[in-house]
Amino acid sequence: MSVCASWPDGSKLAVSFVVNVEEGAELSPADGDRAAEPVDELGMALKPGFRNFGNESNYRYGIEAGAPRVLRLLEEFGVRATFTAAALALERAPALAARLAASPHEVAAHGWRWVPQHRLDAEEERAFIRRARDSIARSVGRPPVGWLSRYLHTAETRRLLAEEGFLYHMDDYGADWPSWDAQVAPPIVVLPYALDTNDMKLWQAPALTPAQWADYAIESYEWMKHEQPERAQILSIGVHLRIIGRPGRIGALARVIKHIRAGGGAWIATRQEIAAHFARCVPPPPPGRAAAGNGAPSS
Repeated sequence: MSVCASWPDGSKLAVSFVVNVEEGAELSPADGDRAAEPVDELGMALKPGFRNFGNESNYRYGIEAGAPRVLRLLEEFGVRATFTAAALALERAPALAARLAASPHEVAAHGWRWVPQHRLDAEEERAFIRRARDSIARSVGRPPVGWLSRYLHTAETRRLLAEEGFLYHMDDYGADWPSWDAQVAPPIVVLPYALDTNDMKLWQAPALTPAQWADYAIESYEWMKHEQPERAQILSIGVHLRIIGRPGRIGALARVIKHIRAGGGAWIATRQEIAAHFARCVPPPPPGRAAAGNGAPSS
């Protein structure tokens, strides 16, 4: 079994901070959607055709107030993050796009819009992927190499991503380490994400407090830092501009970053850096063969 035993600095753990940029690309009758984006924390959804202006302003908060706070914090600690962006969100937030273009952060694709893609047929989905890729390339000056769907994707998604030149796909929650999917051509890196360390836990009822969320993320780091698995592992910490970017929550992210910085034993990197190192460490298997990745089967 071929495995990647460590990351470039010799550690067994990589920490990936993922900042989701969805605001301005969510469901809205103004964009032709049947219904408005539901308000998760209230369990409230309007009847079809009605705009939820209050919730639209809640999303706008993420761009106007949340993004500057998150970016300042990452810059203060010298953390390179992966911003998974719905392409339309960046088109509608040119100041944020320009700031990301001038930063060391990676921008990955979170769809053309922040909408489910699982009902698209193969050619519709290919167009959706291309539109997202090309839009982000225009917005930040470089095309995305990673993809995260909104919850659901199709059986064709990885094949289409591989054919369109993507390096990795992150709609996977089945492991703590990367692997190759060689059932598509060319093979694509599967870079698992995580929901348990995501700040959506602060948003959806029953919600964690910011302190509880930080404790959980820190405990995850501490446990994984002291493990000595045969394969290099990843801890993903996902946040959202409109959630963690609030004054009462941003300190929780600061606490997590400070703890990891002080504790050492982990390589803090973008997902592109993680996927690229894995691809160098474990060469891709021949297309159509069982995955020769980090010990995980192809899926």
